[in-house]
Amino acid sequence: MLMRRLILWLALLAGSFAAQAQSSAQLPHTRVELVSDTAAPAPGQKFTLGIIMTPQPGWHTYWENPGDSGMPTRARWTLPAGVEAGPLIYPTPDTFVVAGIMNHVYKGEATLLVDVQMPAYQSGSLPLALKLDWLVCDDQLCVPESATLDLTLAVGDGTPAPAQRQRFAAAREALPRALAEPASFAVEEGRLRLAVPLADAANVKAVHFFPHGDDSSVFSAAQSIGYTNNALIIETEAVADASPQSISGVLRVERDDGPIGIAFTAEPGAVPAGQPLAASAPPATVAFLPAFALALAGGLLLNLMPCVFPILSLKALSLARAGESQRQARVEGVAYTAGVVLVCVALGGIVLLLARTGAGAGWAFQLQDPRVILLLMLLTLAIGLNFAGLFEVNPGNVSAGQSLAARPGAQGAFWTGTLAAFVATPCTGPFMAGALGAALLLPPAAGLAVFAGLGLGLALPFLLIGFVPALRRLLPKPGAWMLTFRRILAIPMLLTTLALAWVLGRQAGASGLTLGLAFALLLGLGLWWVGLRQQRQRPALIPGLVAILALLIAPAALARLPQPVTGAVTTDGLNGQPFSPAALTELRATGAPVFLYFTADWCVTCKVNERGALASDAVMQAFDAAGIKVMVGDWTRANPDIAHFIAERGRAGIPLYLFYGRDGEITELPQLLTVERLVRLGTPSRSGDI
Repeated sequence: MLMRRLILWLALLAGSFAAQAQSSAQLPHTRVELVSDTAAPAPGQKFTLGIIMTPQPGWHTYWENPGDSGMPTRARWTLPAGVEAGPLIYPTPDTFVVAGIMNHVYKGEATLLVDVQMPAYQSGSLPLALKLDWLVCDDQLCVPESATLDLTLAVGDGTPAPAQRQRFAAAREALPRALAEPASFAVEEGRLRLAVPLADAANVKAVHFFPHGDDSSVFSAAQSIGYTNNALIIETEAVADASPQSISGVLRVERDDGPIGIAFTAEPGAVPAGQPLAASAPPATVAFLPAFALALAGGLLLNLMPCVFPILSLKALSLARAGESQRQARVEGVAYTAGVVLVCVALGGIVLLLARTGAGAGWAFQLQDPRVILLLMLLTLAIGLNFAGLFEVNPGNVSAGQSLAARPGAQGAFWTGTLAAFVATPCTGPFMAGALGAALLLPPAAGLAVFAGLGLGLALPFLLIGFVPALRRLLPKPGAWMLTFRRILAIPMLLTTLALAWVLGRQAGASGLTLGLAFALLLGLGLWWVGLRQQRQRPALIPGLVAILALLIAPAALARLPQPVTGAVTTDGLNGQPFSPAALTELRATGAPVFLYFTADWCVTCKVNERGALASDAVMQAFDAAGIKVMVGDWTRANPDIAHFIAERGRAGIPLYLFYGRDGEITELPQLLTVERLVRLGTPSRSGDI
């Protein structure tokens, strides 16, 4: 299940807007009004109050189950003795999706009804006071608001108030209609299927299912709609290990004459196959465009990573050589892009497949295998040594400058693109978590398109250089300086090798690291031998085979070593305990606030945060003063519990930072942490901009 709440319900003394007591109030983003269907309620009878909430255009309030984020409206009554107010009765909600996060909302005026029971002995006046708290949001900001509303009625004969008759008629029409016939549901292979009786179901245009609870279906998952002669068939993704005894909820049914709501409770039973509803479209598909845009931005940022930037720089400079034709530049740009996109889509396809089979996986999942880490370590070592001039990829060229100036062709550009995409997977950025998380929730084709967007963003700079002559003219002309520049670019590649060696040691222990260094030495000697042969203009077949064998044999040799037992990653001073779902539940049961974060040794952003904001003395002191407990999930190696936990919150990778407040609400922090933001977690009067 996705993160249950993105916004903390705050202590409204400091963080919310409040209105003085009256029957109506105008807040900065919402107008609220308390009205009655009668001006003279009768003793011993029920009457109905209406709470009319009208957000500003572009803003919305929330249904009783707000979805993946938001907060239901809360009402606290002050009533005369013997007068009883029932629960809030909500109209049928609508959907609002942002980057794969599903919200159940009201985008315009909504009237919440409350039935009030009068005692038989009541007489005189009837003073009613309501303290109302709610959350109002647009697509970027959420603001908690509050109002105290007063309404005094005179006890009488219960005659309806003429001025309110039309309002209450419209409010009751907007309520979901109770289903007269029983509905049924079945959970099979991770899918929830519902059969809801409805006459003339074939003429329905679209349907969305809003569950009352969060233990049956994934809110943001696509819902496929079908029908039989007398029922709607809804199928969607079930919550992991879901085994509900019954399911209640509301259907929003779109028809030619307008939407209606249907309230139902489903019991376990047979669910027939239905014909697809041709006009229906899963509401989660509206998340594709923002998810694609975020993935594109994340791919662009990956070009700045130390293992990608050198490759991009040299490929860009290769297009600046004299005599390069426009056609050849475009061919190389397209070939490079094809290689990048192919790798990103392939990795994304594996992630989607594993997620749908319940195995649990995320972006950079392959880095949880020490064999892949070793292969990447040797690969970046070879690239670094090539940049340093130890050997040349083209054995016919003995000059590094000539090698740079030689035409690599479409084939070389394609394989360079695949290499750039593969070595970029350890990196993530502030735009990628939501985008790739949304990809897991979208239909498969749309999800793969999001991963393709990531690849397009990664390839976009080189693609633009290939297609825009003006950009190529801005690049410096080829010359002897390129040899020096290439050797400088060897430094970040070799630093990447060093970082991967550290990760290998963490994953495979001292024995694994020793084996990795031995193969690195063998690879280096083989490539040095290749370079010597090239300088003498002799064939380098045998030393080249030695280097290739080192690359191929190393992962297989590492697999034969026993895997070490690793402890949890903790940040010095925060005293974090290892994550498990059971431990998290137990810790939250104590009522203490909890800061939970997920990390891995191969996650660059994680390590930046751990060496920066998370290591700050100010953060440690604030956490200690507020009694905040820290829990750490180490995803350096595969962990199904962590994989499922992250997937349920609509994320495809890490870092992930969650704060559980004393009130039980959950806030997800951004991927790039600051000391100020973390310190505010320990401030009792923190506001909604954490």
